Amino acid sequence: MLLVRRLSTKALGQVRVLGIETSCDDTAAAVVTGDGRVVSETNRHQHSVHASYGGIVPGLAAAHHQANLPLVLRETLQQAGLSISDVDAVAVTRGPGMAASLGVGVAAAKALAAVHGLPLIGVHHMEAHALMARMGREDVVQFPFLCVLVSGGHTMTLVAHDVSSYTTIGSTRDDSVGEAFDKVARDLGLPWPDMQEGGGLGPALEQIAMRGDALRFPLPVPMDKSTSAVSPDFSFSGLKTHVRRMLESGAFDPRIPQDQADVAAAFQRAAVAHLRKKTALACRHARAMGVNITCVVASGGVASNAAVRQALADVAAKEGVPLECPPPRLCTDNGVMIAWAGVERLRRGLLDSYSFDFIQRWPLDHLKETPLNCP
Repeated sequence: MLLVRRLSTKALGQVRVLGIETSCDDTAAAVVTGDGRVVSETNRHQHSVHASYGGIVPGLAAAHHQANLPLVLRETLQQAGLSISDVDAVAVTRGPGMAASLGVGVAAAKALAAVHGLPLIGVHHMEAHALMARMGREDVVQFPFLCVLVSGGHTMTLVAHDVSSYTTIGSTRDDSVGEAFDKVARDLGLPWPDMQEGGGLGPALEQIAMRGDALRFPLPVPMDKSTSAVSPDFSFSGLKTHVRRMLESGAFDPRIPQDQADVAAAFQRAAVAHLRKKTALACRHARAMGVNITCVVASGGVASNAAVRQALADVAAKEGVPLECPPPRLCTDNGVMIAWAGVERLRRGLLDSYSFDFIQRWPLDHLKETPLNCP
């Protein structure tokens, strides 16, 4: 009750939520207001730590979260000109993600909230991506909408009925689109850019594809046969394997820049065509469910890809609705999206106790069924 009284004395737009994200390899935090203003944000990437391994090493990621998070939190609050006592609630990624990494963020958030008597909000990582386009634009991005979540760990279409209420339409049967981008980039020998914003193998492939001829190496669009074309699910494993077999057969030489660019362009063209077809099918499924979507929202790291955005914009236009996306820098994992999801849940009184734990595997459409650990 003390927490509710404290918040009730403030106008909603003045409420400040501290968001903490440590689900994978980004250590991030941000302060966001109830009206969607980003007061401050900090993000520490680990690209250089994991580049030589060809993927994220869970133990290393958790160790670097432990080292980085105190400094990230301090920097975020200093940028905002705030102390922790000026914050109105703490939100943290509860899951899904890598267990050790999630544990670092959850432990820190619980300690901060408990010591300072602040409301604590456990956030579903994918819900945070889905809600990101609504930040400060709730009058534009209204429920229900079709969300296309495309990232390194997930590829799915779902109807967002409201906060905490989702119906999955299609999901990947194997690799995520982001994982496929990364693996093809490795086969092409592309370097992992060590950048604070926009780094990673996927963006590297997108950049080199701009110089390529997508028609030089025709690649099949996944699930294009009659038996699988009607399914709203995705599949990227076969496309990724096709490129690997081309490499092994000598069809292209990754040491030749033009070969790299042409294969990258061909892969991106086929992957984007697959996303376009399955998103259009998801729109039809939503209509069959009796849902009149207000827009199509694309979020997750791969939603920063310009070709993906254009393809989804085309689908949305044919449906007579707009495509809504967060700014590219907020498509990848960040603290802003966790803080904003915290705002959305705080408005609805969806708070957690200081004793909740992380959830490593957590389907988004099970979120409404997850019991709240109410304070």
